[in-house]
Amino acid sequence: MEPDLFTAAAEERQEKDPASSPLAVRMRPRTLDEVVGQQHLLKPGSPLRRLVGEGGGGPAGPSSVILWGPPGIGKTTLAYVVSKATNKRFVELSAITAGVKEVRAVIDGARRATGGFGKETVLFLDEIHRFSKAQQDSLLPAVENRWVTLIAATTENPYFSVISPLLSRSLLLTLEPLTDDDLRGLLHRAIAEERGLGGSVTLPADAEAHLLRIAGGDARRALTALEAGAGSALSKGEQEITLQTLEESVDRAAVKYDRDGDQHYDVASALIKSIRGSDVDAALHYLARMIEAGEDPRFIARRLMISASEDIGLADPTALPTAVAAAQAVAMIGFPEAALTLSHATIALALAPKSNAATTAIGAALEDVRKGLAGPVPPHLRDGHYKGAAKLGHAQGYVYPHDVPGGIAAQQYAPDAIHGKRYYQPTRYGAEARYADVADRVRERLRGETRPERPAPKQPEPRPEPRAEQKQQPQKPQQKQQEPQQSDQPRPAEKTGGEAAEPETAADGQ
Repeated sequence: MEPDLFTAAAEERQEKDPASSPLAVRMRPRTLDEVVGQQHLLKPGSPLRRLVGEGGGGPAGPSSVILWGPPGIGKTTLAYVVSKATNKRFVELSAITAGVKEVRAVIDGARRATGGFGKETVLFLDEIHRFSKAQQDSLLPAVENRWVTLIAATTENPYFSVISPLLSRSLLLTLEPLTDDDLRGLLHRAIAEERGLGGSVTLPADAEAHLLRIAGGDARRALTALEAGAGSALSKGEQEITLQTLEESVDRAAVKYDRDGDQHYDVASALIKSIRGSDVDAALHYLARMIEAGEDPRFIARRLMISASEDIGLADPTALPTAVAAAQAVAMIGFPEAALTLSHATIALALAPKSNAATTAIGAALEDVRKGLAGPVPPHLRDGHYKGAAKLGHAQGYVYPHDVPGGIAAQQYAPDAIHGKRYYQPTRYGAEARYADVADRVRERLRGETRPERPAPKQPEPRPEPRAEQKQQPQKPQQKQQEPQQSDQPRPAEKTGGEAAEPETAADGQ
């Protein structure tokens, strides 16, 4: 709401006694040039620059804006800067406590101020996603007629939480997460400036690194933790905020983990090796260490995708889709909820059957190629879709697999230099056992080894025999004892000479 007598008195007290306000409040920027990060929104001529009156007005006035981003990256700060830097009437509401009645009161006051004094009104509405559709509808006339210039802030996706008519009448500005460099500069200013800690304490490198980790890109959290650490140090008569003091004051242990050093790679390696070793509890421990240390969730998701192919492969064909889905989800939701998705994927990969056959297969193939074992493409596989290809012998003699029973033609595909080599050596673990059977049968067919044995299944004829036996039972009673042996004999013939579907069914039964 508009400042009243008591609000003005409180602000005056804060100016006279800065210590009465939290450090995060005292360190709020006073101009757009002091804003940390968000430089993509602060260029000359940007909507925020125009809101504070920079660049002149002209026939095109400033637009209403919706600020979207995670907590602690400067949405409220930008609105505060606008309120201090502009000579416009500034009104602040929170969707948590305000309703349609309060919104209408602001709009009526804005129309009176514009008509009576020619003074424009800027309305800052925090947490707009908490407004219902009807409450957001009440803003439309004021925004459309520019009775107020709206600055709305939200931490939720406005395409789902803000009504379309209001979105179409405003500019959507996406705030980017603050980097460690952004926060580091803010901490240094807070320690040095008089309105902050006035140089009363120092912050060594290890404590600063821990502070950046626990901040997680949140400027408010960083300043709050700094203030707690400084208060603890000064109460003990110390001028340095040591790592131990900082841990005690914020009650959060410093994880020994350097995102740019050995710990980064050591812990990541331990996570993957624990998954490879199927130790789900150890894997979750290392995952928790990476999360707690502020590791980029996208880095963790990338390592899980690699593990799914490197250590699991076709032993569990669902492993890679699970890891890819986790990476996509992590990119969309971010921390802290991304920890649930990463845990989901880590548990699935750790408990999955393991196979490195895909890893060794491509490794062996690459090794041969690097040795020069390439050779020309067999002539019948070469491109024949151009004039003169037939005269060169290209694509001549190629057998179209779809024209062959079983869909596998007995012909050479590999160059002569590596013909007959087996790069893929499947295991018998998990689902890969089925691929092992399929690979064996396919290789036999490619070599043409099944052709001589195709008539074999016709000899025993297991299905019609029972009918003949039923008629001949009185004359040949001993055939019943021979039936198990006769029914077992066709299986080797089926594996090499039967159709593709028949041996696959037999393999699945095994």
